[in-house]
Amino acid sequence: MRVILQRVSQASVRIDTEIIGQIDAGLMLLVGVGPDDQREDIDYLVRKITRMRIFADDQGRLNRSILDIEGAILSISQFTLYADTKKGNRPSFTQAAAPDLANQRYQEFNQALMATGLTVETGQFGADMQVSLVNDGPVTISLDSKAP
Repeated sequence: MRVILQRVSQASVRIDTEIIGQIDAGLMLLVGVGPDDQREDIDYLVRKITRMRIFADDQGRLNRSILDIEGAILSISQFTLYADTKKGNRPSFTQAAAPDLANQRYQEFNQALMATGLTVETGQFGADMQVSLVNDGPVTISLDSKAP
């Protein structure tokens, strides 16, 4: 699985004119699923995301996690994280999981995040969504459960 994590002061996702997910301070996650991703990949990423110390403490140092600040998460499915751009000008997405498997893993991932006690808002899998965010910092981190 691949996740682009962004620390945000606010984020929202809408379909047409309806806001379907919205958070204040916390993390906005773009989540891509590969064909070989299993429960171990979900567990690894949930552990990394919830424990990553990227929020400022009282001295301004990045020593607090999303759990420490009791922040929220906005999780958005994003198959384009598996784009292969090596040939030509049109990206290939054949490295992404098939939609049924990707949706299943995405839902499992969100449930695992919710099980930590965090507030988790989501987009709608497979929908054409408009995402708005204010990146705080900016802090943007790329995570890959298969990376060495």
